[in-house]
Amino acid sequence: MRALLLCPVAVLLAACGGESAAPPAREFDGAAALASVATQVAFGPRIPGTPGHAQMAKWLDSLVRTKADSVVVQRWWHHPVGRSDSIEMINIIARVNPAATSRVLYLAHWDTRPRSDGPTSTDKSAPVPGANDGGSGVAVLLGVLDALKRQPPTVGVDILFVDGEDYGSFDPPRLDVLIGSTWYSRHPVTAERPLFAVLWDMVGDKDLRIPKEPGSQIAAPDVVDLVWRVAAQMGYGHIFVDASYSGPITDDHTPLIAAGFRAIDIIDIDYTAWHTPLDTPDKVSAASLEAVGNVAVGVIRKAME
Repeated sequence: MRALLLCPVAVLLAACGGESAAPPAREFDGAAALASVATQVAFGPRIPGTPGHAQMAKWLDSLVRTKADSVVVQRWWHHPVGRSDSIEMINIIARVNPAATSRVLYLAHWDTRPRSDGPTSTDKSAPVPGANDGGSGVAVLLGVLDALKRQPPTVGVDILFVDGEDYGSFDPPRLDVLIGSTWYSRHPVTAERPLFAVLWDMVGDKDLRIPKEPGSQIAAPDVVDLVWRVAAQMGYGHIFVDASYSGPITDDHTPLIAAGFRAIDIIDIDYTAWHTPLDTPDKVSAASLEAVGNVAVGVIRKAME
């Protein structure tokens, strides 16, 4: 594995030979993904320790068992700063082709933020519905599982639904956030690191435009190049744009990178409803979800070549 990772990923995924220029097929169902977003929001806020969180966990666990070859559930108790009690956290990992030694890791967070403290919010105390921030990433990963069930991959794929991304404060010293991805970085399902990991976060808004995230370009520039190349081949260059954010973004890929994963973040942070009560399904587009989902599946297909 380590020797393989010395090759650039775009070359590695073509068995260190010439990469095919043929675009992958479009396999993703955007309408089904949008319906999944609505289902998630209907549970109510998915804040750890609330009924909506518990209902979402049961739904997600039972659903992925119909789509994956095996499922691993990680449960632990987290003690938030300033509270006397602990809250249960749940990561759900849906595994496809678990016997394969060459693996890809995809992840998204399934929890939602307890308070609407975004810059455009008019009610700072309201919980965030999480249609795009939470719901869209989950919907994309569920659709990826559907595509892989219809046409199983030769590489292994682990689909990680992480909990507790949005619970606390992202301000320094960054307390009670990225909880599930930090836990997974210390308790991965495989001892060997995957070929690469891709985080899908806030990828469904109607005006979707995804620049490159600078921390990802440092941690795994060839993986970023691969995703953007597949997007261009599939006709989504207007969404996966050839531009970069002005600075790195703290997200669920951050603890993975710190633990030695080659991880990147796919995110559109230019979203007016971010961390507001207006992050509702009407802000999310089936077309956006389908574009991102097709790229997500397409990257895995390239890994099979």
